[in-house]
Amino acid sequence: MAVPTGDSLESPRLTSAQRVLSILGVFDTENLSLSLSEISRRTGLTLSTTHRLVNELRCWGALSRSGDGKYSIGLRILELGTLTPQGGQLREIALPYLHDLQHATRANIHLGVPQGHDIVYIESLRARDTVPVPSRLGGRWPMHATGTGLVLLAHSSQEFQEEVLASKLRRYTENTLTDPDALRHFLAEVRKAGVAVVESQLTRDVMAVAVPIRGPRDHVVAAVGITVPSGSVSPRSLVPALSASARSISRALGAPSAAAGGPPRRPAHWQVREVKYSTSVAQREPGLVGG
Repeated sequence: MAVPTGDSLESPRLTSAQRVLSILGVFDTENLSLSLSEISRRTGLTLSTTHRLVNELRCWGALSRSGDGKYSIGLRILELGTLTPQGGQLREIALPYLHDLQHATRANIHLGVPQGHDIVYIESLRARDTVPVPSRLGGRWPMHATGTGLVLLAHSSQEFQEEVLASKLRRYTENTLTDPDALRHFLAEVRKAGVAVVESQLTRDVMAVAVPIRGPRDHVVAAVGITVPSGSVSPRSLVPALSASARSISRALGAPSAAAGGPPRRPAHWQVREVKYSTSVAQREPGLVGG
């Protein structure tokens, strides 16, 4: 949602609901906690209006206040989020399979659904003694910057893909794939393979492997991914467990194709460091897309 700024927020034409939503809208992955003055400045609301609305949101549970006086999103928002058909029900169905997947791989596990041009994580399981990643429950990231997001983008309509590719694609590392032509090529490979492998897209020295989850009409409704340190394990070794988990979740959701099963296909692997398919990966892992 576009958050109005400046004096426009104090316009009589702006409803109370819009002012409340503008306050909630200033929190994101880079601004998890904000002071009252920061909220006022970012929304354009006067300090007195911000104080009144923030206090109402805190009393209701939408915001919480820490000891240093800063505010963050409250548990009431998370509680409501679990009630959404797209997120809560899917998470409840998927969670046992995600725990099994983490036990089998000892990796970080992420379950994400599309929202606009982004992917939102409705579950994020952190493994012990493994690579730290910024992804978290409720976290939102652009589709082009994550393995799970690329899977969702690859299985979206051509019109939506072009809409995303025409937008400003943020670069998180020197390896983040932002070239539209390169992205088109990779998305076609992911759609064909059904599996994506990316390295250092969002976080340096992290490899992500992701596959789609399908719903009752076999439409892709979510993506599940694994993140591990780059070079710590062969991506090929992770695909069978990951694909089996996705197939089980899809079957539980009523996807017709999930009942048939079948072996996983060759993953599409992208090493963005040289903005080309990684020859080093192809030599190390025969059968992965390379060259």
